[in-house]
Amino acid sequence: MNDKPKIHMLGVPFDDYSSFMKGTAEAPPKIREALHSYSTNLCAEDGTDLSTDHRWEDAGDLTFGETGKAFALIKKSVGDFLDRGEKTIVFGGDHSITYPIVKAYSKKYDRLNILHFDAHPDLYDELDGNKFSHACPIARIMEGKHASRLVQVGIRTMNPHQQEQAERFGVEVNHMKNCNADTKFEFVGPVYITFDMDVLDPAFAPGVSHHEPGGMSTRDVITIIQNLDAEIVGADIVEYNPKCDLNGVTAMTAAKMVKEIIAKMLL
Repeated sequence: MNDKPKIHMLGVPFDDYSSFMKGTAEAPPKIREALHSYSTNLCAEDGTDLSTDHRWEDAGDLTFGETGKAFALIKKSVGDFLDRGEKTIVFGGDHSITYPIVKAYSKKYDRLNILHFDAHPDLYDELDGNKFSHACPIARIMEGKHASRLVQVGIRTMNPHQQEQAERFGVEVNHMKNCNADTKFEFVGPVYITFDMDVLDPAFAPGVSHHEPGGMSTRDVITIIQNLDAEIVGADIVEYNPKCDLNGVTAMTAAKMVKEIIAKMLL
C-alpha cells in the first residue's frame, strides 16, 4: 500500500455568509474532537481503519482575514491539493464555502458530478442582497457551469423561486417525500459530495441553525453513500452549528459521516 496521504481533511471555519444564525465557524474543532473521541474508534463500517491507514491526513484549519478574500483563499488552498493529484474532505463552516471549493474541483475535473444532501436546495439567486449567501451556492455553481450534473437529495423546503431555478439549471431534485435508504444513484465520471447536516431530521442532528422536521435518518444517508458506485473525488460537510447541539450528538454524527466518506474515497 502506498502510504503517501492522498486525502486531506481541511477545516474552513467560515460563517460570515450565514443568514439566520452564526456559529458554524466553530464546527471544525468540534468535529475533530468527536472523530478522535475515546468513546468510539476510527473504523468505518466497511472495515477501513483510519487510525492505521496513512493515505489520509489532517491538514488543519484555514485562517481568514478579510471576508472578501475568504473565497479566494479557499479556492487556492483546495486547488493546491488537487494540483498535486490529491483530494480533500472539508469541514465547514456554512454552505457558502462549497462554491469556491467546487470552482477548484471543476478546474481539475472537466465532467464533475455533484451529489448534494440537504434540506434546502440553496438555489436562491440572492438572499438579503447577498449573491454568495449560504442559501445561494448551488445557483452560483450551476450559473458558472462548474458541474455537468447536480443531484439533490432530501429537499423539503422548495419554494417557487427555487423551483424555477432548479428547472433553469437542470438540477435533479429528489424531494424528501420520495427518498429512503433504497434510493440509489448512478453517475458517469467523478463525483463530489456536499453534505449539509440539516439533510438529517433534527432528531438525528439537532446541532444545526435551520431545523427542518421530516428529514432523513443517519442510517438512510450512510446507506446511500455506501451504495454509491462511483469515484468520489472530494467532499464537504457543512452547517454543523455547535451552539445548537445537544450533548455533542451532531458532532458525533458529522464525524461518522467523515469516516464513511473517507472510506468510500479510499476505494
